[in-house]
This record gives sequence, C-alpha cells and structure tokens, in this order.
Amino acid sequence: MTDVLSRWRAGLSKTGKAAFGRVASLLGASEITTETWDELESLLIQADVGMDTTAAVIESLQRLTRERGLIRSEELRSALRADLRSRLDSPPALDFSARPSVILLVGVNGSGKTTSAAKLGQRFLAEGKTILFGAADTFRAAAVDQLQVWGDRLKVPVVTGASESDPGAVAFNAVQSGLARSVDIVLVDTAGRLHTRSNLMEELRKVHRVVGKALPGAPHAVWLVLDSTTGQNALNQARSFRDAVAVTGIILAKLDSSARGGMAFAIKRELGLPILFAGLGEKPDDLTPFDPDAFVEGILNS
Repeated sequence: MTDVLSRWRAGLSKTGKAAFGRVASLLGASEITTETWDELESLLIQADVGMDTTAAVIESLQRLTRERGLIRSEELRSALRADLRSRLDSPPALDFSARPSVILLVGVNGSGKTTSAAKLGQRFLAEGKTILFGAADTFRAAAVDQLQVWGDRLKVPVVTGASESDPGAVAFNAVQSGLARSVDIVLVDTAGRLHTRSNLMEELRKVHRVVGKALPGAPHAVWLVLDSTTGQNALNQARSFRDAVAVTGIILAKLDSSARGGMAFAIKRELGLPILFAGLGEKPDDLTPFDPDAFVEGILNS
C-alpha cells in the first residue's frame, strides 16, 4: 500500500502544490469564519472540482461544523478528506469474459488516446492476455504510425487501413482478425477529429454499429480518454461522447501534468461514469488503475 501511495503522491505532486495544496494551508490553526468558507469554495473551483460539487462539499462541511460545534479550521481537514473520498467510487472489476473482448477507445485528439491504447496493451500483456490493436484513427497518420510502432515493440498485431479510409472498415477488420487469431482483447483506437464534413459523433456511432456486426455484443466496453489538464472543457466533451456511444468508463490521462485534478469529482457527479485508470507519468506502467483513497491522499498532499 505504501508503494501505491508513493506513486500517487509523486504523480499528483503538481496538484498537491497548487489549488489543493493551498487548501491544506487554509485549514490551519485559525478560527472558522465566513472568509474560510469563501476561500475554500474558491480553491475547490480553481481545482476543477466544478461548481455543483463544490457547493455540495461546502454545504456538507458547514452542516458538519454546526452538528459537531467545530471552531478551528484545522478540524475541517479530516472532514474534507472524508467528504471528498465519499464522492468517488472504486472502479468496477473489468470483465473480459467475451473472447475477444472489444474495447473502443474514444476521445478528442491530443487527449492521450493512442498512448493510452499502447499502455493498456502493455498492461494487459503483462497480465498474460493476448492483444490486437485496431488503428481506426485513419484521418491522423501519426496516430496509426504511433500505434504501429507500439505494436512492433510489444509484438502485438495491428490492423490498419489506408490514410483517410473508412474507420468503420478498419474497426470491423480488427474485430474479425481478433476472432480469427483467438485473442483475448481487441483495442480499437478511434478518431478524435475528422478532416471531412462528417460529424465526429456520427462517425463514432457508425464504428460502434459496425463492430457489433463483426461480433454480436461488441463493443464490450467504450472507454473515454480525458485530458486532465483541460478541466471543465473535458467534461463538456465527455457529455457528447457519452450520449453518442454509450461510454462505460473514463481514463483520466495526464493527471501528473495537471495542477488541479478536481475533475475526478465532477466526472462522478455530473457524468456518473467510473474512472478506470489514471495517467500518472510517461512510463507505460504509469497508467494505473484508479485508486480513490490514494488519489484523495495525493491531492491533499497528506
């Protein structure tokens, strides 16, 4: 557990020194005043917790303060930690009972989607599973090349198509290839932006449908990769993806690069989706299963 906490604390060091870190300074030896609540509210909003979640946290802490007769702001520290933890769920166990289990990775360009695909592939290989990549982001040659490089490095087959070819066709072929090879998991990297007049969400719906034709019941999971550094903008993107392709889980990428990190709470409250993995660094094993306890400890720099 100590190793897990150390990794999260290191990965969240920017967050711990920024808005959430200032929360620890605020909750010192002074008395609880109106200014305490105003400043705590401001810091939580700056930390990307979101307006609604921040209001709920403040209301909860104020109620606790009245009930327990708290006077010193330092008495709020453990209450804040407990309240924040209560707003996060542990990720559900991943179900790979279908063979192959088809996972669509969606998200805007630049979110870390292709890198996440590669890191997931390495993680699943280490767990003894067989993998196949589908490079369905055919409108971005760099994404296809990047996945091909990772495929070569990991000795994982990669199904590709011609530049700007139909992403649905690539996804279909990837699933069929996964069936033929009897792999455990097919990871399909999808487009995050189109250079045509097609609507991105409509294109993703098509990919979703086509994958189901290649293998009834597929995709078995749709994971949305969000860039932690983009804050509330990422939440707006998430709503669009969730409504278009029935997202089943979130990968919170670049958490180590974000000075805020409060998006995790807003995701839970506003989207109701589980956070499955978090990106805590550049190395492949830095994409780690989301740990709510370690996350809260890390952001509060405790």
